[in-house]
This record gives sequence, structure tokens and C-alpha cells, in this order.
Amino acid sequence: MTLRLYNTISRTTEPFEPLAGGAGPVTFYTCGPTVYDYAHIGNFRSFLNADVLRRVLELLGHDVIHVMNITDVGHMTDDENADGGGEDKMEVASRRLLEAKKSGALPEGSDVDPGDPLAIADFYADAFLEDARLLGLRVALEADEHPERLPRPTRYVGEMIALVENLVDRGHAYVADDGVVYFDVASFPEYGKLSGNTVEALREGEGGRIAEEHQMFKRSPADFMLWKPDESHLMRWPSPWGEGYPGWHLECSAMAESLLGVDGQIDLHSGGEDNIFPHHECEIAQSRCSTGAQAFSRYWFHTRHLIVEGEKMSKSKGNFFTVRDMLEKGASPAALRLELIRTHYRQNANFTMQGLRDCQRQVDRWCRLAERLARAEPRSDAEAGPMEQALEGFTRALADDLNVQGAIGVLSEAVGRHPAEGDLVGDPQRELAALRRMDSVLGVLDRNEVSSDGDDELGAQVEALIAAREQARADKDWGAADRIRDEIADLGVMIKDGPEGTTWSRVVE
Repeated sequence: MTLRLYNTISRTTEPFEPLAGGAGPVTFYTCGPTVYDYAHIGNFRSFLNADVLRRVLELLGHDVIHVMNITDVGHMTDDENADGGGEDKMEVASRRLLEAKKSGALPEGSDVDPGDPLAIADFYADAFLEDARLLGLRVALEADEHPERLPRPTRYVGEMIALVENLVDRGHAYVADDGVVYFDVASFPEYGKLSGNTVEALREGEGGRIAEEHQMFKRSPADFMLWKPDESHLMRWPSPWGEGYPGWHLECSAMAESLLGVDGQIDLHSGGEDNIFPHHECEIAQSRCSTGAQAFSRYWFHTRHLIVEGEKMSKSKGNFFTVRDMLEKGASPAALRLELIRTHYRQNANFTMQGLRDCQRQVDRWCRLAERLARAEPRSDAEAGPMEQALEGFTRALADDLNVQGAIGVLSEAVGRHPAEGDLVGDPQRELAALRRMDSVLGVLDRNEVSSDGDDELGAQVEALIAAREQARADKDWGAADRIRDEIADLGVMIKDGPEGTTWSRVVE
């Protein structure tokens, strides 16, 4: 079965064919977080959709080499400015944490030095990886085995400088009178193909803001910064053009080429739709002009925005959530993951608390079946059961431009064909294997628990009640067991009985 995938650069849905041919391997680069704060659920929607794409490719038999950058320099606060306007986000983080230190409000458990941007990056990178592992991002789960697949730009500054030198030598970049090295957009006629922007519109200041302070030094307002000498910048490195820092588009070109490039090309590049311009457009220009390749990435995959309860996320509106916020509210990682991936990646997703509760019920239903299948006796002579029969339809839905909702529908219909009580249909071992195969993409069955960490008093109370309920059940005092269960529910807690014992989670508010 072949994946058909919407390609942003061609604006069509195309059969996916890797450079290596056949089953791969597939080279895949994802724009990851800038580690100046905790990643929010909108960030994670994009990262999780990239993870689903990777998992679908693996389901279809491809070996995937997946790289996600963790940005610790150069990403500026004005993302719409092709030069990377405003301030470096790491400097913003440093100032914010210095203020927090003065007020005694540093992040809990943090001994980070607010004046050390690399220490700040390390702190938030560790927090991101913890969240990413909880939500099942494969690139994070394999970080111990493949740390190079989560590269940090500060460790690739040499490669960025070499890329700029190559562009200058090839006539695609120039050193302006202000000392800044700019990419010459006029030297690359295909600039704008990904985003639909035209150089003429950019000259007029449309399609993305232009940094006014540099306009008098540029050949064209559309030209973008590659290296800026600045001895006052918090993070700076020596270069042929003076001590300074790289333009924020450089990092992905340099790292993708260093870690994945085959004759200057990779198979897949993903990010949020806000990365299309200027970031990905500039990546294409500088990468292709540096290597001479006919493409930088052959397929471009972009996730649309996440809104919360029908509104744009905003701290002032109280609807701005990190992964940690949601887990503290009682969401399981499984329900949060499912809520963030179930809407098609090319549609804006509306994250709601009711949707999160619905996802939790759905995951619980799948988990209950998985537990029953695991306990049941094998029946090797049985005909193919509902899960075995569903696997092809599930895969076919995902191969159709990642129709996750359609795949969930196929799975849920198959789960419903198993009776809630009594004998299961088909051979339990093969049924469980098929369910696990489908979950290799959804990634929820093993993430359906919430730790009691962070509320020790509640945790101790719930654990004591669970122990009392277990004793009542052992004594066959079913009335007492039911009363204790009701008492636990009154605490705002949901419990789940399984083969490993009873687990609990706070009900999402």
C-alpha cells in the first residue's frame, strides 16, 4: 500500500516515493521547539502530526531516519520577518528568568542560571523531552540510542558558517555595507514557490514584514540575513564577517544537510503552517543554492493551527496550556495525544475539554479490550476476528493523506464487534497483535495512566481508599467496595482496574 500525501510545494496530493526507492529508508526533518520556555499544546499538535506521519511510514514498511532540531540560538521573536527581527528568544528567556529569580518565582525544581543561555536551553530542552516522551514522540523515545537526531544549533555553528561561505563564493550571498551577510533573492528565481509569495510583493512589504533598519544596505528588501556581526549579542561566535550570530533559517539547512542530505536532498520536511514563510522558503533558497540540487526536500508537510474552545490560545484569555498544565488537570497522556492528532492535519483543530473527555473514554474502551485479549486463552483455529479484518481498512485510511479520523472509526467499529462480556471473537493473540499494530500509529494504549505526582495529599488519600476497596473485594463485600468507589469518585478521581492492579487519574476539569 502506498502513502498518498499532500505536498505543500506542489499543492497536490501525491504518491510518496522516497529517494532511496522502494521501502526506504526515508530521510525526515522536523522543525522542533525553541527551548526558551515550555512547549504548549499547539506546538505539540505539529510535533505529534509529524510523529504520526513517521509511524504511518513505518506501518507501510519504511525505515525512517527522523531528525528534529531543538533550537537554542538564532530564533527571533518576530517570526514573520525574514531577517529574524526583534530579539533572540534565548535572550528573552534569560531576561524573564532573571526577573523570576528576583521575585523567587523560578520554575519548580530549577537551579538554572538565568544569565547562562545554554543552561536555560538545557533546562527547557530536558522539559521538552520529558513531555515528548510522555506523549510518545518516537524521535524523543529513541534519544538515548540516537542523540544526534535531536541536534542543537549551537553545536552546528561551524557548518552554518561554511554554508554562508559557500553561498558567498557561488554569488548567492553578499556582505553589505553594514557588515551583515545577506542572501541575494534575485539569484534564485524560484524563491516564493513554497509560500506563493512573490519577490515583487515582498519588495512592497507584503507577504511578511521587512526589517526597516537594514533596508538601505540591501540590494532588495526581500533579501534575508545569513550572518549578523554583533559583539553585544548574548550568544555570539567568531566568523569571517566578525563576531556575531547566524540568521535563524540557517540552522535547519545546515543540520538537515549534515545529518540527512543525499546529494543535497531529503525526502520529507515538516513544521507548522507558520513555518512556511519565511522560514521554510528561506531554507529552500539557501540549501538549493548551496548544493545545486533540484530540490531541498521533495515533500513538505505542514500542520495547521490549534485553537482552544473556539478561540486563539492566549494567556490573557486563560486558554493557553502547556502539556504540563493539561496533565495537572488530570488528562492522561493517551487522551491528550489522541485529542491532538484526531483532527486532520490540514484543518484547524479545536481543542476542547469535552473532546479530551471523549478521547479518554475512547482510549479506555480500547484498553479494556486489550486487557481482555491479553488474558484470554488462544484459539489458533479461529477465523480472523474483527481486529484482524480491520487492519487493512485502518491502514488504507491512514495511507489516504493521514486520515486519522477515518482510521479511528475503523478501529472503533471493530472494537464494538467484540461483545462486552462473554467470549471474544477470533483468536485473542492475533486480535491483540492487530490492535497493537494499529496502536503503533495511534500510540495510546501504553500511555493511559496519570501519575499522582504534584498532589501528595490527594494521592495518599486515593491510594488508601484503593487499598480499602481491594480488601473489601477480597472479602467479597461488594457493597463496601462500591461505596468506596463512589467515595473515590467524589474526590474527582477515576479509577481503572487492570491486570497490573488499579490505577487512577484525576477527572479533567
